[in-house]
This record gives sequence, structure tokens and C-alpha cells, in this order.
Amino acid sequence: MTATMAAPGIPPLQRRYLLMLALLFAAQLGIVAAVLLLAGLDMDGIQRAAFHQTLGQQAGMLAVAALMLLLLLALALKRVFDRWLAPLARLAEEAALLQSNPAHRSDIEGAPPVRELAGRFNALARQLQALQQESRDRVDSALRSLAQERNRLAALMADLALGVVMCNLEGRILLYNSHASALLDNGDGAAPGLGRSVFGLIERGLIVHALEQLQHRLQDRRAGEATPVLHELPRAAFVAGMPDGRMMRMQIAPVLDDAQALSGFVLTVDDISRQAQAQDRDAALLERLLRQARAGVANIRAAAETLGAYADMPAERRGRFIAAIEEESQALAAAIGEATTQREDEASRSWHLEEMRGDDLLALLQRRLEGRSLQLSSQSLCEPAPWLQVDSYALTQALARLGAAILRECATGPLVLQLGADGRLAWLEYVWQGHAPSPALLRRWEEEAPDGGASLQSVAQRHGGETMLLDQGGRLRWRLLLPALLAGAALPLPRPKPSRPEFYDFDLFGQAGQNAALDATPLSRLSCTVFDTETTGLDPGGGDDIIAIGALRIVNGRLLRQEQFERLVRPRRPVSPASFAVHGISDDMLRHQPGSVEVLAQFHRFVEDTVLVAHNAAFDLRFLRMREAEAGVTFDQPVLDTLLLSQALHPNQAEHSLEAIAARLGVAVVGRHTALGDAIVTADVFLRMLPLLAEAGIATLGQAREAARHTRYARINY
Repeated sequence: MTATMAAPGIPPLQRRYLLMLALLFAAQLGIVAAVLLLAGLDMDGIQRAAFHQTLGQQAGMLAVAALMLLLLLALALKRVFDRWLAPLARLAEEAALLQSNPAHRSDIEGAPPVRELAGRFNALARQLQALQQESRDRVDSALRSLAQERNRLAALMADLALGVVMCNLEGRILLYNSHASALLDNGDGAAPGLGRSVFGLIERGLIVHALEQLQHRLQDRRAGEATPVLHELPRAAFVAGMPDGRMMRMQIAPVLDDAQALSGFVLTVDDISRQAQAQDRDAALLERLLRQARAGVANIRAAAETLGAYADMPAERRGRFIAAIEEESQALAAAIGEATTQREDEASRSWHLEEMRGDDLLALLQRRLEGRSLQLSSQSLCEPAPWLQVDSYALTQALARLGAAILRECATGPLVLQLGADGRLAWLEYVWQGHAPSPALLRRWEEEAPDGGASLQSVAQRHGGETMLLDQGGRLRWRLLLPALLAGAALPLPRPKPSRPEFYDFDLFGQAGQNAALDATPLSRLSCTVFDTETTGLDPGGGDDIIAIGALRIVNGRLLRQEQFERLVRPRRPVSPASFAVHGISDDMLRHQPGSVEVLAQFHRFVEDTVLVAHNAAFDLRFLRMREAEAGVTFDQPVLDTLLLSQALHPNQAEHSLEAIAARLGVAVVGRHTALGDAIVTADVFLRMLPLLAEAGIATLGQAREAARHTRYARINY
């Protein structure tokens, strides 16, 4: 909701007019005084006395004459101002509007030459509109084939079973599909979005490690090689844990520029936690079937033994019968054994060994044990954590079974899970107080594979690892040694910008999120979040509160209507009747909505790493900042205000409401006085302003902030 205000101050042309009158009046008084002074200098004493007497008598007449002359001059200047200066100033501003609104026509009145100039202006505007329409038609025709290719690519990505995210080297998302959005969305407002940073969804260290591996492999391939074929480009894979406990297998492929240098990357995402669970269920079903088959074989063999016990059966017949049963049962047992061996071999070959950081594996294993209602503590004994190449699901399942057995049979106190590393070796170990398992029992624990899962022994062999049991004076350690991956030399990759300092006041031009690099960014290349709020009333200091927030993104000068944020908020006071009449949001509609603390935290995640844009931004920001401390967030992003930008562009226009600006720029006003509707209108207005600002020499964020700083509206406070 945007507060309505009267335009403060006097427009520039009126100020010039009043200044000119004051100067003329001063000049008149100066001329009269000079004439009187000169006349008095040429007189003797008697003449001066007579002169002063006469002057005193005629002072009133001179004053009246001076005022009448001033009035005549004022009327003459007023006529010049009304018929020449003011129409010409408005015509100059309206000429600049043609860039954003070619359909605009001037209806300026004034002197005949001014009206003739306005007519020629309208004729040129019609020609410009026709030329622009012809140009648009040609561009639309040229882009149709490109749009078809883009739609084919979008359809292909939508049908992919994997999530796909394309980023530049800075981690900004350039492209993503719906599967990636579903896989990486934790339901807390953090989700993929064009222009957003992928490091807000996936830990930066994991991606940087994979990119460094890609660069090393690209450098190894570059010597003496021709241009790489797309499907032959190196890949890097890793496993990442999500905040909600899911495990994602991710693969990174490079995007190369014309010089075959790394310019970005494509990230594919697959949820292996669900896949592993499905495989586990299938394996458990197969295991049950095998057990049933083994039971059937045992029954056959028992029947054969029973038949052999009948003495009245002829010996020859009984011998043939028993031999046939035993032969069949042995064949069936052999077939089942062979099938079991083949299944285990196939399962071993299907394991995916991927790079994973040791402390992530440690945390995953602890969650597995806690999922079995077994509490333990874990700690890493090395910094930084080693990287391992593992099948995270098979390894954690096998280790969790062993940990549960140790707690159940051997430990008299808590079980501690530790991670360590020394050069090329890393280890995971259980440490406990109690007694050691017997060699036979430990061997059984390591070899058993209940529910169709892989045994710990086979998992260790698959990973090239070794197991050992250590007794250190009553403190027992079971250790799994694994080969650690050797890190290559660090390569230069983009680093995040330094964190922003805290924000302490409400001055838009003192925003803490500013820096020189951002100020130098062209307005057309900014990633912006355009937002608006609806409130219980217009007095934030008097207890009014937010009831709705609507926002959407602008990336590289393009409005992304599909990336929206729209929430209702439960306020701490009722909606005033005057505000309800404007936005139509009632107390009943808000009663079961989340509070401002929850919504502001989600909104803060939505707007991170973007420039905020709003109309009359000081009003909306005041409401946001009243709840910052409670929500644990700080809105310290740079801010652009379309109200101030309009004043900077068109200082001679009397009206700068959102409706008036939209009408001047040819923006259709739809959904007014809803938070999202006002945000959409503001976004359209801002995009129409960009070419006008560029023509006025306001091309960067810093220049826009400086231009807004010197407007009359910038002095308004709430």
C-alpha cells in the first residue's frame, strides 16, 4: 500500500518565475534610488531641502507608480510563462516519454508557435510509433524460430527425471527445471530462482571442490587436444545432505566459452535417499523369497529322509525315489545359491562411489543411528574434513547395523563415533567402554546382511578399506580405514562478496548493502525484487502492522512473473475500516495466517542478493523494519524508489502517484491495491523508466541513488 502525499515545495519553473519578479522589483527600486541620489548630488543645500520636501510629498505617488509598473511586468512575465516557458518545459518532458510510451500525444496549450510545435511533435510521435511497430513485427518474426527452439529445450528439460540447474561461475542461476525446484525446495522459502545464488541452496564448499576438480581435469585434457566433444567433457560428482535429511547425488558438467575456458556449469540433482529406500525394499522382498525357497528345499530333503525310513517300501524303488528327491533338492539349492551370488555381485557392481566430505558422512551416520532410537555422540578429529569416495547409503546402513550391535552387546556406556585422517588414510571408528566382542561374534556382525542389504565386510572391500579392533586399556575402538582423496592445488574461483555491515537507521541513501562494485552496476543488469505491502493502517509508529507482502523478480531487465512471493500475515491489531475499504482484506481472512516473524524470515530469503524496488519505499520499509529484530533478519539490501526516480526524471510534473506515473508511461494498472498487484505495476513502471533514466545520464545503481537523493520527495520521513 502506498501512502498518498501532496507534492512538497515549488516546481522549478515557478521558482524561476518568482525569482525573476523579485529581481525586477529590486532593479526598479535600485534605479529609482540611483536617480534620486544623482539628482540630490547636483543641488546645493537650499535646493536639497526643497527637493526632500517635494520628495516627501511625492513619495506616495512614486510608490504607487513603482507598484503599478511591477504589476505590469509581472502580468507580462506571467503571460510569457503560461504561453511559452511552461508549455515548452512540459513538451520537453513529454518528448522523453516517447521512448517508453510511443502512444503518448501532447495536448499542450500556449502561443500559436507552441501549439504548432506540439502538432509537429504529435506527427513525429505517430511516425515513431509506426516505425517501432514495424520494427517490433520484424523482431517478433525473427524470434519465432528462436522461441520454438527455446520451447523445445524447455519441454526437454521438463521431461527429464533429474533436476537440472545451469549457473555461471559466480553461482548465479541462469536456467533450471521444475524437478530441480522440487528437489532443492525445503519449504522454507529457499528455492531455485533465476538470478539467485545456488550457494543459498547447496553448500558453497561442495560446489567449489567439484569445480576445482573440473578445472584440473580440463587442464589435463587441454594439452595437445582438439576442441572437446560435448559428451566427452569431464564430470565431477558428489553427495550432499539437505537440511531436511535427504541425500542428493549431484553431478557437475562444465560450460566452456569460445576460448575453451570454464565459464559456468550445469548441475544435475537426483534424490538418492528415496532411490536407496526403494532398492532396499526390493532387496528385502527378494531376500524373503530366497528364504522361502530355502525352506522349501529343507522340506524336500526332510521328506526324502522320511521316505527312506519306510521299511515296507521295496528297496530298489525307495532308492530311486530317494535319489531323485535328493538330486532335485541339491539342484534347487545350487540354483538358489547361484542366484544369491549373482544378486550380490550385481548389487556390488551397481554401487555408485561418489565424492563426499567426511563430516557430512559422519552427520548422516549419526542420523541413521538416531533413526533407530540409538543415541550417540560424534566428533571430527581433523580439520579440514577429508574427502572420501563412497556409496553413502550402503556404507551408512552397514555401519549403523554394527553400531547398534555394539551398543546392544558390548558397551556399558555411551558410544562415540569419530572421524580422523592422516595423509592418504581416513578412518571412521566407534569408541566405547565395556568389553570387546569375541572374534567369532565380530566376524558374524561384519558378514551378516539382514533384509537383503550388503554386509559390512563386502562394503569395506568395495571401498578398498580395512577393519580392525583396538583395545587401549579398557577403551575399545572398532575402526574402518578408508583411502582419502588427495586435494589438488586450489584454483581461482569467484568468492562471495564480504558480508554487509548492520543497518541502523531508516535513510534509504545510507543503506548498508551498498558497495562500489554494486554502485557501478548498470540498472539494466541488476537482479531486483520489486515488492509492496498492505497494512492495517497508515501509521507504523502508532501500532499499524503488515497484513500482506507481494513481490516478484526482475533479472537483467526482464520481469519474471513466475517467480513470485505472496503471503498474508496475521497482524497484532485489527484492520482499520479505512484500510479495509482500500484493499478489502478483512480480519477473518487473516486470523489463521502465519505471523510476521515467520513471513519476514521467508521474505528475507526470497530477496537475498537482490536490489529492493518499491514505490514510496520508505513507507513499506518502515513496516518491515519494525519486526526485523523479532524475525532475526536485517533488510540491508540497496533500495530504489520509483517515486523518487519519477521526481528526478520529471521535476515539472505535479503528480507522482503510482497511477499518474503509470498513465504517463503507458502502463496498464491492473490489480491495484493488492500487494502483488501493486508490485507488478511498480515493476512495469520501473522497466519503462530504465531507457528514460539512461537518456538522462542515470545508467548505474549509484547514479540512480544519487539522483533520487536530490529530489524533494527524498526529505519525506515516516
